[in-house]
Amino acid sequence: QVQLVESGGGLVQAGGSLRLSCAASGRTFSSYGMGWFRQASGKEREFVAAISRNGVRIYYADSVKGRFTISRDNAKNMVYLQMNSLKSEDTAVYYCAAKAFGVSTSPGEYDYWGQGTQVTVSS
Repeated sequence: QVQLVESGGGLVQAGGSLRLSCAASGRTFSSYGMGWFRQASGKEREFVAAISRNGVRIYYADSVKGRFTISRDNAKNMVYLQMNSLKSEDTAVYYCAAKAFGVSTSPGEYDYWGQGTQVTVSS
């Protein structure tokens, strides 16, 4: 069982930055691939970034590549999403998710989800 709690969302102007954090409970955090997803109002949940359990494999959606950086600290049971050069289209609720085996860009393959944190980018 893994419990995930996101933080760091808020209101930011276009071009600004935010850093999202996801705190995970459980002693087996380092066994999980981690992902960030987002869901804008009226849209389906979409992949943002993912990182393998040891941080070697990292994936980004094309829409955020070069602007967002995912990282993890297994000693602290934390995963982060640094978001730079934010755009209005990045406005969404951002979710942290954990996958028991491997890592994926598909939300349906993740086992545990946080409650989400709102990111609003004003233009």
